[in-house]
Amino acid sequence: MTATATAPSRRTAARRLTTRVGRVRELGIVVALALVVIPTAIVNPRFVQPQSLRDLALNASIVALLAVGQTLVVITRNVDLSVGSVLGLSAFLTAQHFADHPGTPLLAGIGFGVATGFACGLLNGLLVALGNVPSLVVTLGTLYVFRGVDYALAQGRQVNASNLPDALLDLGGSRVLGVPVLVLVTVAVIVVAAVYLRSYRSGRELYAIGSNPEAATLAGIPVARRTLTTFVLSGLIAGLAGALWVARYGTVDAAAGTGLELQVVAAVVVGGVAIFGGSGTVAGAALGALLLGTITSCLVVLQIPAFWQQAISGALLLSAITVDRLLALRLAKALRTTEGTSHA
Repeated sequence: MTATATAPSRRTAARRLTTRVGRVRELGIVVALALVVIPTAIVNPRFVQPQSLRDLALNASIVALLAVGQTLVVITRNVDLSVGSVLGLSAFLTAQHFADHPGTPLLAGIGFGVATGFACGLLNGLLVALGNVPSLVVTLGTLYVFRGVDYALAQGRQVNASNLPDALLDLGGSRVLGVPVLVLVTVAVIVVAAVYLRSYRSGRELYAIGSNPEAATLAGIPVARRTLTTFVLSGLIAGLAGALWVARYGTVDAAAGTGLELQVVAAVVVGGVAIFGGSGTVAGAALGALLLGTITSCLVVLQIPAFWQQAISGALLLSAITVDRLLALRLAKALRTTEGTSHA
């Protein structure tokens, strides 16, 4: 069999193995959710009542939304640590805009928050993609810069629900067929991102960049442009999350979203997105966010001290990284075996 004939079969085998590994990881999260929810429901049956389940989904929606943007970045072997600060800045500016300009249309006000996130994401992307500065360094710096700008603009003030339009506050509590609107928005973003990664060439190229940036460059993939795009999209989504944060909580100050970046990274990694890039799905990241949020709620119901939440989240993160590494080694071994069989 010729090399040209075996190359497509090796690529097909690689895709099948990678897809299978991804499905196993996502199934594992579903099983973990069941293992967390069932004992809690036995102790307190009200935990699985419709209202409680809606609250679980609603509480996880903001982190899941941020996890979508973070997934796009991590797939390319980068990380965005500034998402919590971008959310906070977008949330405060959105709330302040609504308060200072009564009568602003709902979509226009939300668009203002999205535009703020776009500007922050663009700055991150330019520094990483064009400045060739490691994303960890860039976004760690902009985490403090954006938060500092937020505090400087707020000057100790907060925007209260009484200063916000009813249409925005209603959005935070509205439902469609019993499902909160914020959850539906999050699901819509997840679906759009999943379709982009699966069905569009530019989306699939993100996996190639994360797997091997040098090979991606040699293959003609515009690595810098794609990397810039992921940071812009992450910023846009964080800006949207900031606007929805205002709708969800009503009262906003400069501390909104503080520390969320660590929850988002944990959700992404627990959800099966390889921290070293090249594999993962937005659905898995969203499930990771739901799992971590459910664990938090279960600890409250079971009256377990709050500090265990961080310990469990850290243990899950370490376990996910370990599992990811082991699966990567087994996948590489399987691919070598497949390649050897094809040559034979």
